[in-house]
Amino acid sequence: MSIESPEDLAGLKAVGHVCHLALAAMRKAVRPGITTGKLQIIGGNVMRANGARSAPAIIYGFPGEILISVNDEAVHGVPGERRIRAGDLVKLDVTFEKGGYIADAAITVPVEPVTTEGGQLVRCAERAFQRALHVARAGNRVSEIGRAVDMEVRRCGFSVIRALCGHGVGRTIHEPPSVPNFEDRLSREKLTPGLVITIEPIIASGVARTETAEDGWTLRTVDGGLSAHFEHTIVITEKEPILLTAA
Repeated sequence: MSIESPEDLAGLKAVGHVCHLALAAMRKAVRPGITTGKLQIIGGNVMRANGARSAPAIIYGFPGEILISVNDEAVHGVPGERRIRAGDLVKLDVTFEKGGYIADAAITVPVEPVTTEGGQLVRCAERAFQRALHVARAGNRVSEIGRAVDMEVRRCGFSVIRALCGHGVGRTIHEPPSVPNFEDRLSREKLTPGLVITIEPIIASGVARTETAEDGWTLRTVDGGLSAHFEHTIVITEKEPILLTAA
């Protein structure tokens, strides 16, 4: 969506804040022995206490309230009885609706003692997001975001999962434009003031392709390599973008 009024911005900030609170609560709870189902309960309680709902459950019929993916699971993991272990990379991905507005955010939490590769992968995803944030300005091409992400990820020796990308958001989960994590040289689409999008590097330590798990939802790397995910919902402006899900 594109923000058209102060009410739009206020509504997006409100749901973005709930995303931030839920991620913070779950991050704090991540430890060896806890189940992904218990993490979902913690995040879900924060969501409901703040008047929000799970957008993937409402819109796509996702069998849970929060997406939690571990290690080789890149995205869309279904919470359940799986217990977190030392060294795991735990991806917490929330997409909430409140008052007709939707925001989307994700973090990857490394469980100590994490491997050298795992720690580097997590830090690389976060740096790639920051690199992309610098070029997320009105008037720049959407593809410049992907170029910034891909350059940083390649510099780190990893690869982006090209089939998974950022997107417009605001009134539903996936809106135009698509925001790839690589440079689409055929695209001339430009970022416009007020545009609401996600930037979300989703990267792999090995082969950057995924397959669907038996649950029909979870996407995991085909070679079993580690994956990391970092995401915020932002508003494009003439200067620095507004981060809706960071506070």
